[in-house]
Amino acid sequence: MNDRKLVLRTADQSRRADIDFDQSSTGSEIIQAAVDNWSLPADMDYTLVNTTTGQVLNPSQPLELQAKGGDVLEVQPVLVAGGRLAGAPSAGGTAARASSAPSR
Repeated sequence: MNDRKLVLRTADQSRRADIDFDQSSTGSEIIQAAVDNWSLPADMDYTLVNTTTGQVLNPSQPLELQAKGGDVLEVQPVLVAGGRLAGAPSAGGTAARASSAPSR
């Protein structure tokens, strides 16, 4: 086994661990281990960011291609904001244009 040391933390930095990882480990395996060990909400999606390089890691690729010893990896929740109901007009939609037309 070829191990390397990294720092793994949550985005809010409330949890932090110095970890030894196998270079063939994938980002998704690291995320799952963090969810399990730190009791993070399992109903959320997470991404792994190498804060040393500023790169978002591909969860299906081995870490050996995306991180080196000493890098800091951050488990970040994937937040979805700005969703709208199906059928609702967008801000630039027909309803917005119709209401801004001058009346005659």
